[in-house]
Amino acid sequence: MIRRLLILVGLAIISVSCGGKPASSSGTVATVILTSTTILADVTRSIAGDQMQVESLLPAGADPHSYQATPQDIAKISESKLMIVNGANYEQFLTPLLENADGERTIVEASAGISPRTDAEHGLDPHMWLDPNLVITYAENIRDALIDMDPTNETIYRSDADAYIAQLKDLDAWIVEQVGQIPAEKRLLITNHEAFGYFADRYGFTIAGTVIESFSSDASPSAQQLAALIDQIKSSGAPAIFLDASDNITLAEQIASETDVKVITDLHLESLTDGAPASTYIDMMKYNVTQIVNALK
Repeated sequence: MIRRLLILVGLAIISVSCGGKPASSSGTVATVILTSTTILADVTRSIAGDQMQVESLLPAGADPHSYQATPQDIAKISESKLMIVNGANYEQFLTPLLENADGERTIVEASAGISPRTDAEHGLDPHMWLDPNLVITYAENIRDALIDMDPTNETIYRSDADAYIAQLKDLDAWIVEQVGQIPAEKRLLITNHEAFGYFADRYGFTIAGTVIESFSSDASPSAQQLAALIDQIKSSGAPAIFLDASDNITLAEQIASETDVKVITDLHLESLTDGAPASTYIDMMKYNVTQIVNALK
């Protein structure tokens, strides 16, 4: 029996266990793995292959910061045997769901082992997946969780993880090449909320301001904060505000009207899409980087 005791930042301390592994008639493990987000589901599928069924609790396009849970979510959690979450205080909506779900499951933080960026006012920055190098740690943690649950297929999970990690390294090299088209002094990001810290650290960008001064999009800026941001944009010369497709564009358009900057409204930072342009994590990152480079170079 696998047993773990995990402290999830923002959640209660949860002791969960997973018993014997159900198998199909062909001998393949038929365990349901539930991830909190579509991004984690994609990473997990890349490693699990055909060995396990992987589902995302949140649908495509949902923002975990403001997600409103449904009764169906409790049923999904109750059916799961392994649940993979981001951690770092990202899935705050999960606490009541876990308290009301039946059954037992192993819960794994994909970001375990990564030292998070912190802010004295806003706490932990959970957006680690926007640096592909940190997703390598996600992949390793997910690989190990799958092996714990299904050791008979360890070779498959290790091979799939190695192949996926190679893709992540290629993605990082591609981003470095693309960002190289932007002069260093023009690598300025104005965003809706503070999501790009890890990305900026890795690829040499400066966060010149945020519409919402928070790691969560589920917050509201004051008039004083908006006035300060307008001044920051004017003084920095940043040419664009970058928004996730799920963000409310009203405030950004208000700021743009006073600063004459562009508003890029269709990045995908918190969720994948059903089909193009962000059907996988790697596709999502390439699409976002292309939008940023085209706006800044």
